[in-house]
Amino acid sequence: MLTEAMRAYFAEIGRRGGQKSRRALSREQAQNMVAVRLARSAYRRFGADCFWPYARDLRITTANAPWVAEQLRRNGNRSAWQTAIRIQSLLKCR
Repeated sequence: MLTEAMRAYFAEIGRRGGQKSRRALSREQAQNMVAVRLARSAYRRFGADCFWPYARDLRITTANAPWVAEQLRRNGNRSAWQTAIRIQSLLKCR
């Protein structure tokens, strides 16, 4: 059973947490985040087709997301090609 003091405490930390976790991202930062998320997913999805000679635990970042798109275009099927186009379009806004 929650007391009034406990309710007030939880309300206060919830309010502070909500204020603290809000961050303003620029359009470029948001698009880079989406591109990296898409590149990570493509690296897992097309791993056997496009990335088999590379380390399975490679960490995909903004720096190597263009490389992922290049490998998808070079070694992938139509679906990989379309994913590469999407990654590259998100990264071109730099």
